[in-house]
Amino acid sequence: MNTDVKRTLLALIPLAVLVVLLALDISIFGADSILGASQVALLASAGVAIGLGIWLYKIPWSSFEKEIVGNVGSVATAILILLFIGAISGTWTMSGVVPAFIYYGIKIISPKVFLLTACVLCALVSVMTGSSWTTIATVGVALLGIGRAEGFSDAMTAGAIISGAYFGDKISPLSDTTVLASSINKVDLFEHIRYMLITTVPSFVITLVVFTVLGLTHGGAPDAAMEVYSGTLASTFNLTPWVLLVPAFTVFLIWKRLPALIVLALSVVAAAIAALVFQPEIVRSIGQAVTAGSNARIFFAGIVETIYNTVSLDTGVPEVNQLVATRGMLGMLNTIFLIICAMCFGAAMQGSGMIADLSRIFQPLTRTRAGLVGSTVITGTALNGIVSDQYLSVILTSNLYRHTYEKDGYEGRLLSRSVEDSATVTSPLFPWSSCGMTQATILSVPTLLYAPFCFFNLLSPFMSFIVALIGWKIIKKH
Repeated sequence: MNTDVKRTLLALIPLAVLVVLLALDISIFGADSILGASQVALLASAGVAIGLGIWLYKIPWSSFEKEIVGNVGSVATAILILLFIGAISGTWTMSGVVPAFIYYGIKIISPKVFLLTACVLCALVSVMTGSSWTTIATVGVALLGIGRAEGFSDAMTAGAIISGAYFGDKISPLSDTTVLASSINKVDLFEHIRYMLITTVPSFVITLVVFTVLGLTHGGAPDAAMEVYSGTLASTFNLTPWVLLVPAFTVFLIWKRLPALIVLALSVVAAAIAALVFQPEIVRSIGQAVTAGSNARIFFAGIVETIYNTVSLDTGVPEVNQLVATRGMLGMLNTIFLIICAMCFGAAMQGSGMIADLSRIFQPLTRTRAGLVGSTVITGTALNGIVSDQYLSVILTSNLYRHTYEKDGYEGRLLSRSVEDSATVTSPLFPWSSCGMTQATILSVPTLLYAPFCFFNLLSPFMSFIVALIGWKIIKKH
């Protein structure tokens, strides 16, 4: 047997171990596998790769240790960004920014444009929160009930919700997958987002056109449940338009092209000030739950608690309670845990040479620009079905193709965009993946029923390939 073939087959062993362990984890722990079981699977698979490298290829442990230190160190900035994202999720909600945005958004919903509005509303909320899961579990659940009352199928409404939520998640600087895809490929976060717009905007525009056509064929009366949401939000928060100065300020900082960490840090500060100015009673109630004493002490505790801890409010409506619950910095630790373990697995595969060995499988397809991008989006999509996790798909696809993109002289942003166009957005289309299972459970709609209506998620990989075929804004460094 050819030596290259042998090495390629051996390189498949750690990947096969990972797939088997992840399948067991998901069958046992379900969506909770991300809380630790998936991390154990990654470390075990890394151990297999290291063991094979030391035993068969005589690679010293010091080489693996150096690779691990380098890989984990490369995502240090991403980890800090994720912590600030958690802080923003708390401060933006408790300051009234997210509630005001939702309140004003749902006021425009009408039967004829319901699907369009649902998609746009979920997109906007997801951009602001950086989380497709949170958007779907809160606004999405409410929209599903309204769609059902207006005669839309649950599958169609779920498709609009998921399409919007993943569009927003994909282009939000607060999204952990967006941060991960940019950082692992060494691309500036905002440069990555701007480059993604070339493929993302056309896919979303087509999606909106389709939902507009579908929506115009339906009629009905608005659902009273939305009034309960808007009324409860209005009675809980001071929903003044002035709180929207916080996202406006954040957009201004982004426009000024300040580093992502500075943008996020200043946005947290602005939202904390807005919380003290516009929602003092909410901040007081949060602070009083953890301390007593002077007003200054209580308000300080309330702000700090909002930044780092999980915070919930009792609005009298359970669904709204879920909508305004925040996770803070602590809520990002499982994602950080997963990223560190995934980077260890990637380092083990890289240090043993197995990433290079696996890349030989795709070499015949990567000789042209369109073939390279097409192979990337196929791999990113397939890995969602194989490893059942979008974070792993982002990391593995990036590791598999980084050398080829560098060798051929393509910019890192082309790889990071191709990875996002596939590994990020196709994750909820597989029934056995963590995203597919989660969305199906939250919305009570089977994955295979809603998947055909997730137009944005289905279009994105094709749009990535089409743009590569045309060559629009794709530049070679040499």
